[in-house]
Amino acid sequence: MRWAPTWREGWPQPGGGGGSDSPQPAPVSDLTGVPLVPPRGVSAGEGTHDRARVPSPVLCASGQAPLGVRAHLPRLGSLHPPFSSLLPSQADDTDDGPAPGTPGLPGSMGKSEDPEVPDREGLQRITGLSSGRSALIVAVLCYINLLNYMDRFTVAGVLPDIEQFFDIGDSSSGLIQTVFISSYMVLAPVFGYLGDRYNRKYLMCGGIAFWSLVTLGSSFIPRERFWLLLLTRGLVGVGEASYSTIAPTLIADLFVADQRSRMLSVFYFAIPVGSGLGYIAGSKVKDAAGDWHWALRVTPGLGVVAVVLLFLVVREPPRGAVERHSDSPPLNPTSWWADLRALARNLIFGLITCLTGVLGVGLGVEISRRLRRSNPRADPLVCAAGLLGSSPFLFLSLACARGSIVATYIFIFIGETLLSMNWAIVADILLYVVIPTRRSTAEAFQIVLSHLLGDAGSPYLIGLISDRLRQGWPPSFLSEFRALQFSLMLCAFMGALGGAAFLGAAIFIEGDRRRAQLHVQGLLREAGPADDRIVVPQRGRSTRVPVSSVLI
Repeated sequence: MRWAPTWREGWPQPGGGGGSDSPQPAPVSDLTGVPLVPPRGVSAGEGTHDRARVPSPVLCASGQAPLGVRAHLPRLGSLHPPFSSLLPSQADDTDDGPAPGTPGLPGSMGKSEDPEVPDREGLQRITGLSSGRSALIVAVLCYINLLNYMDRFTVAGVLPDIEQFFDIGDSSSGLIQTVFISSYMVLAPVFGYLGDRYNRKYLMCGGIAFWSLVTLGSSFIPRERFWLLLLTRGLVGVGEASYSTIAPTLIADLFVADQRSRMLSVFYFAIPVGSGLGYIAGSKVKDAAGDWHWALRVTPGLGVVAVVLLFLVVREPPRGAVERHSDSPPLNPTSWWADLRALARNLIFGLITCLTGVLGVGLGVEISRRLRRSNPRADPLVCAAGLLGSSPFLFLSLACARGSIVATYIFIFIGETLLSMNWAIVADILLYVVIPTRRSTAEAFQIVLSHLLGDAGSPYLIGLISDRLRQGWPPSFLSEFRALQFSLMLCAFMGALGGAAFLGAAIFIEGDRRRAQLHVQGLLREAGPADDRIVVPQRGRSTRVPVSSVLI
């Protein structure tokens, strides 16, 4: 039952008109701007910390505010959104679940609905972009993300030809990816810093144009200049860092809650699909042209298209506004059936990567979305389950590689599906535990840490282990196979470590998410420097002096 406020001196009387002669209100409380006087039998402050049970202080039993108080209600509406739910309402009281208007945390946790999430019209008003334009922007970003991963894995598709052309071994070929990832992770914080402060659209345009030009240049390197190929791949990492750290933050500023999760899942579909397409495109273009250099000339042309689309379609949304409410020798002629079988073998791994990526990303997002209703720690737990579950299947795929190729493909399919479950979820976690003005920087540090502990040194390390194992065995094709097989088994072990790390993250995810939401709402201030002063009374006044000045 609602209760009426007790009228006291200094309050406007009903029907008083609220003119200039009306007495001024008494000092207001910090919570709502209206002095709250509880009725008899209700202790002061009772229920003030439980928003689901706070009765409206300005309503009579009939649910209507007295006339004199209505004049002061606009002041309540100007308060921060979390307190706007204390305005008069005709809704019946309820003790079940959060009160209407209770702000939800990013990522949509718990069973309560989130009425403060802007609807389609609200998003259009805040961002200044229609829903169709926002979806088109995401489509362009997805295309560019797909192009990024196509470029990365095009080199993988023609790696044997590169090794033959430059006459290098496994460890040297592994350096190609290591140099790329190293420059990528070193420059990511720089672009993260710039992305939080300058126009993100122009930064991405410059980065994409740069890596397209460098990739095209890498296709004209002579065989005695392998170091120049390493240099150009490093410069490609510089260009791609400008995009990968910034693009997810644009999506975060266009959508919220479940909408953001769905759009991020679409955005990160480009990782497996682009990886598979890059592998396929590299080998197919090389076969068609008879020269692996042409494989590196495909993505630069597509990059020019990406720059044009980015410049014409993408508009910069306001940061965080929606929350204030990714030379071969000639071949001998063969039969058509033999060609078909050979092409099928080349395509199988790429197709598996594409299919499992799409399946895994979608499955992970959907499982996480459903589990959030009952478990607020669902996101890191789903990621942990994916990594821990993938480790045995990756190990089995390597163990069966010599005996049964069918079993190997089956285990790869299952393992990659489980691995792909965490891509979009990890991006969503990063975006909802960090305030909007620091998301590009956070993306940059995430890229640095993930690549530093992952694929920055792993290609070189695996190639080095393989070369060392082969030194103790007689040279043969079988020894090369076994050496690479054993060195790759290290990946399954690292997957288990990653799963354990996500289990640890599940312990802290709720607190981190809540602090980020309170910070966005202005309810949590950053801790300043320690106040090393004390108050010393002096003739009736309080004087602040350093503690060090009174210590002996």
